[in-house]
Amino acid sequence: MAALVLPASAETLPGALTRAYQTNPVLNAERARQRGTDENVSIALSGYRPQINANLTPSLIAVRNLIPGGDTERATLRGYTAQLTISQTLFNGFRTGNLVRQAESQVLSGKEALRGVEQSVLLDAVTAYMNVVANQSLVEAQRTNVTFLRETLATTRKRLEAGDVTPTDVAQAEARLARGTADLNAAEVTLAVSQATFEQVVGIAPGRLTAADPIDRLLPKSRDETIAQSRRENPAVMGATYDIDVAVYAVKVAEGVLYPTLSAQGTLMRERNTDPTSLDMKGSDQASLTANLNIPIYDGGTAAAQVRQSKEVLSQTRIVLDRVRTQINTAAVAAWVSNEGAKIALTASEAEVRAATIALEGVRREAQAGQRTTLEVLNSQQDLTQARSRLIVAQRDRVVASYTMLATVGRLDHKSLALGTPSYEPDTHYHQVRDVWHGLRTPDGK
Repeated sequence: MAALVLPASAETLPGALTRAYQTNPVLNAERARQRGTDENVSIALSGYRPQINANLTPSLIAVRNLIPGGDTERATLRGYTAQLTISQTLFNGFRTGNLVRQAESQVLSGKEALRGVEQSVLLDAVTAYMNVVANQSLVEAQRTNVTFLRETLATTRKRLEAGDVTPTDVAQAEARLARGTADLNAAEVTLAVSQATFEQVVGIAPGRLTAADPIDRLLPKSRDETIAQSRRENPAVMGATYDIDVAVYAVKVAEGVLYPTLSAQGTLMRERNTDPTSLDMKGSDQASLTANLNIPIYDGGTAAAQVRQSKEVLSQTRIVLDRVRTQINTAAVAAWVSNEGAKIALTASEAEVRAATIALEGVRREAQAGQRTTLEVLNSQQDLTQARSRLIVAQRDRVVASYTMLATVGRLDHKSLALGTPSYEPDTHYHQVRDVWHGLRTPDGK
């Protein structure tokens, strides 16, 4: 895999998504898990290969013999036994082949799980990014509101000195300023929390983020198309499908225990003993080749129970797939409706802000002419501030809803988004380790 080049900043949504794709610990941990799953295929393939063992047994024996006349004869016998054994399974009820196919299905299921985590991480990054953008805008809106309320309070106090208003008007302006200050503080707190969440997901503290647009160009054009595409491409559905294959091969592996097992074994052995009282080297060399056929007759019912158990797991897996399809169908409908609803809410909020802006200008002019009260001006300003806040939230919801819909149909990935980053290809590691016969180091040298 090529070395990753991290963007210097994440002040745009594509930049933030690129950093999250490269550095997010949840995604990197899932990649490591998938690399571990790849090794299951190599482990299963080892069943086709011979097993070779060497054994060396040195010996040192002290001997004491009594001879006629009361004398004692002592000797030390030295020797060793060296043995080389090669074992090869010739037939084991097709278990090795089924274990390999089961491991391959686990790899495919794991790849879908990895794809699902990638989508989840990227969606979290989009949400964190838009939360910061929205909260930055909300803070600015509240600051604008506080500035307006301060100016209104100062104007009201001057008008009180001139006798145009009563102390009640001043109290009302002071109360609204206090509320506006509290709202600004709450907005700043929320912004700080969203910035911390952004740093957790993306891996870098946010600067002044720029606004982002919805991803409508990649979305299905109709509700039915959304549902159909979700059922075809959502990683949860795809992963559950491969899990059924894993369960099917588990049944076949369990059934393989009931078949005979045939194996062959070759042995080379050398035995040597040295007697210091003799010039002869005593020992022997042996070579043997044996075959072993094991036919299971009755094991107390263990194998039969394991077969029944694996069949029930297969039934459970099929039910899980049906449940996942139903859940994804519901999620697809919810994503479509939410995205369409976000469009309507955004349009309505834009219209509300335009109308509230015109209304505030009119009320202020009428108040200067003595036709409106200070309270009416304050209420009109409050309406505009709330309308701006709803517009900011609607803009945020519009972007997040579009990316949520893209995730539901299974296409929220770095390739579809055309992120400027090298791809992490899980197949690369899989092919690197699949047929490795030996070696303790991982492909990256660990």
